[in-house]
Amino acid sequence: MKNQISKWLSILIPILLGIGIIIYQYNQFTEAQINEIVGYFKNANYFFVILAVFIGFIGNALRAYRWKYMLDHLGYESNFQNNFMAVNIGYLLNLTVPKSGEISRALIVKKYNNIPFDKGFGTIVAERIIDMFFLLFFMLLAVILQFKIVKAFILDKIPLHLMALLFTIGIAGFILFILVYKYSKLKLVLLFKEKVSGLKEGLLSIFHMKEKWNYLFQSALIWLSYIITYYVATKVIPETSVLSVGAIVTCFVVGSIAIAFTNSGFGAYPFLTSKVLLFYAIAEPAGTAFGWIIWTSQMLLVLILGLLSFLLLPILNRK
Repeated sequence: MKNQISKWLSILIPILLGIGIIIYQYNQFTEAQINEIVGYFKNANYFFVILAVFIGFIGNALRAYRWKYMLDHLGYESNFQNNFMAVNIGYLLNLTVPKSGEISRALIVKKYNNIPFDKGFGTIVAERIIDMFFLLFFMLLAVILQFKIVKAFILDKIPLHLMALLFTIGIAGFILFILVYKYSKLKLVLLFKEKVSGLKEGLLSIFHMKEKWNYLFQSALIWLSYIITYYVATKVIPETSVLSVGAIVTCFVVGSIAIAFTNSGFGAYPFLTSKVLLFYAIAEPAGTAFGWIIWTSQMLLVLILGLLSFLLLPILNRK
């Protein structure tokens, strides 16, 4: 019963938060501004929308191709088509229960390629760690290229004293976690340690694999595809088509954070995008329309590829 409640809360809370953000932002606009947003949708250059979606598709394919390096290193045979469909299904499920897509990917390769769940999941955890470093790199790049803008945006949304408090709580929580993990004899902690030990082989495999440089190169290509997708998308409306490289990196980072910490950025992505674009003298109606066009087109890609993969996965693996 508790698990069911927890599951539904994990689905409903992000959705309700997204709806709340949408309602809040909608109420801030006048009727003329809402008509202006509608006009941006009608007059958008959908050639660049389609091109951005296509590059997003390539990004998914690169992620599936990269995954094969690590699975092969562990001695398990996988194939590109199953990896690709598992990635697509993972993205689709992340629209419902946050982070459930990672579990589904490991379950799919367990079922269709006979790869142990803990090893497959360990490789996915390793992916997320590598991706986190790439995101941190782009965050650092945004700070270097647009220091004044980033500083103004952060301090505008999060007061300095609150940032200091959150940082202190985070450090204290991390130290407490390390101490409990290292010294506690509680059954739950010991079970957690057992699960972690099963993940180590997959997690550490990147440092020992023969193809580690190819793996890292593929990772760079994946993130390059993301930033190119965003660059192409800025050509959708005239206001964003003139953004500088620094502005594009900054907006990309803000959008990536919105997606990482919500149900794929529902409500939060267009809202934060419009707010950061204000610092580049782009009016909020234009920024909001731009955010929704990008978000909607990428979510349609996730839905189409995810549903097709659900249908095709058992058919292509019927033997």
